[in-house]
Amino acid sequence: MSEKQSKGSVEAVTVDASPDGSLMTLRHADDALLAQLGYKSEFKREFSRVETVAFAFSIMGVIASVTSTFSFPLVSGGHVGMVFGWFIPSIFVMTVAASMAELASSMPTSAGLYYFSAKLAPAKYSALASWITGWANITGQVTLRANDYNCIGGRSDGAITLGAGPTFGILLAILFTHGIVCSAATNILARLNLFYVIVNVGSTIAAIIALLVCSGDNRVSTRDAFTLFENNTGWSSSGWAFMLAFTAPMWTFTGYDSAAHISEETAGAARAAPLAILISVGATASLGWLLLIAASFATASVSDLLATDLPLPMGQLMLDVLGKKGMLALWSFIIVVQYVTGAAQGVDASRVVFAFARDNALPGSRWWKKMNRYTQTPVNAVWLRYPLWRGASVSYFFDYDPSISMKIASHSAAVLGLYTSYVVPILLRITSGRDKLVPGPFSLGRWYMPIGIVAVAWVAFISVLLLFPPGVNPAPGDMNYAVVLVGAVFVFATISWLVSAHKWFTGPISNVENEGRIPDPEYHNKEDQSG
Repeated sequence: MSEKQSKGSVEAVTVDASPDGSLMTLRHADDALLAQLGYKSEFKREFSRVETVAFAFSIMGVIASVTSTFSFPLVSGGHVGMVFGWFIPSIFVMTVAASMAELASSMPTSAGLYYFSAKLAPAKYSALASWITGWANITGQVTLRANDYNCIGGRSDGAITLGAGPTFGILLAILFTHGIVCSAATNILARLNLFYVIVNVGSTIAAIIALLVCSGDNRVSTRDAFTLFENNTGWSSSGWAFMLAFTAPMWTFTGYDSAAHISEETAGAARAAPLAILISVGATASLGWLLLIAASFATASVSDLLATDLPLPMGQLMLDVLGKKGMLALWSFIIVVQYVTGAAQGVDASRVVFAFARDNALPGSRWWKKMNRYTQTPVNAVWLRYPLWRGASVSYFFDYDPSISMKIASHSAAVLGLYTSYVVPILLRITSGRDKLVPGPFSLGRWYMPIGIVAVAWVAFISVLLLFPPGVNPAPGDMNYAVVLVGAVFVFATISWLVSAHKWFTGPISNVENEGRIPDPEYHNKEDQSG
């Protein structure tokens, strides 16, 4: 049931096909729904529900992300940090995902988060809320993978050491090939995600089995695997040290908003987008936890892993457990996972750029919102993000050590940027937007308020943790400079708003012909909501 009665002249639109309905009918219904949100259909709707789930899941790249951040729980709690430093944040992230899923079901558009903010904020602050949310999301998108490629470009088994120059060169080559992949037509991108999810899930399950089976007699006891606590942070408070482990999974749990960003390319988007958000986060939480439990059992000495000469402690763990050949075999699949994760995230980021440009929020918006006539995708937006990524990555290689400052900064900045964009519309939903949302096929009902409150509180809490360095009394090279990266973007966004943007940016702009305004989204009929 809708939270308010339909009013005005906006006609209800069924957002899912009947069992006998055709895919074409479903796509027409999606396009009609999008038009009522204020946008004309410019993409081909080639993503199925399964492919949308695969897309959102692949962006999180569970084994690649856990591998890249494995040092965080080792430092902040050891075995307890590995197991419960993942499990506890997973529960709270699900509240964020559930709140986002409700919004994506109600307003399935590539504009996503900043559109949600515009529609839920008080009219006076609608454009400002949209502006802040959009720039926060772009900040997270640019910094999200700045340190993920370290596994690909760095050292593998210690026999070969690449300096900053060669590693950065490999990064540029990877980014270039990603640009080519992300410029493909929607039908190709949709099918690729089936391969992405197979590689992601298969590699993670293989790693779980390998760590448990091959560790043999060197496995620690069940009690130690779940309860042995080691504080390697230097902080005197063990409780504080343990909470710092919460920051590692937060980097993994990013990008699931991608299901909303490709909703204009999805058939049955009002159902597929929320389903993809919930399943992808739930599956990532489950597989990541099992992987870290396996790693905890296989870790005979936390201190030895932290003292490794390899760039990443997970590499040392696999080398110890699997031997050189086994480690390199599994590591090659992790590299593939990282590659496809970056490719999927590239598509997501390009849709964010396209949507923001469509509403004239970016310099050169006319160019970035242009659709390629051959692929019917925003190819220009695809290639804009790569210079931005290169710029964000250069500072990372000034002092090439993947364990210190720029890795911490890029990790934290990505999470801070993205979760700021996640939490703003959720906060507005439980405050000024309580009576504004018209539920889609997926609705939290009366539970939206407590779930939303928990989600907002969690993001506020974890944001504070993300600003701290991992250890006490850090040297300049060990500091967490995330506040500098994020602060610079927000200073730019604030100054540009005060100086200029408030005069011309009005939030989402309708581009539907003969449409004078964006109507209130009274578009879900009762039959569809009950179905």
